[in-house]
Amino acid sequence: MVVAEFNYDVTQLMLQKAVDHAKFLGAEVVYVVKVPGVYDIPMVLKDLLMKEEVDAVATLGAVIQGATKHDEVVAQQAARKILDISVESGKPVTLGIIGPGANRIQALERVEEYARRAVEAAVKLARRKKLLKEAKYTGSTVYVE
Repeated sequence: MVVAEFNYDVTQLMLQKAVDHAKFLGAEVVYVVKVPGVYDIPMVLKDLLMKEEVDAVATLGAVIQGATKHDEVVAQQAARKILDISVESGKPVTLGIIGPGANRIQALERVEEYARRAVEAAVKLARRKKLLKEAKYTGSTVYVE
């Protein structure tokens, strides 16, 4: 997992919920890497994905709306680069980032949902990629679920 420290009151709760949900799903959390903010996630993401023992990464953060559109720039640029790095690496990276456009109260209300969904998607994608790699077509439709 990569988690942003900015808006720590929100992101620390997200991290706790995400780790708990990973355990519930039977997934091992090998690394938790903290970065200053959501915009900084791509800086360590690529390095983390190069580690052989990492099958997927859930990114966690909160981009709280301010007086300008800075939250939109941060969230959109981070999301775009996170997706690019995921595709380049061939490993799933999920987006558990609240915002843009959320205020602090809205962010706190979404902590569990975003953390849980990011972890669940990472686990499902990692497992399905493995199944897809092992799947063989034998003349009828192969379902990977």
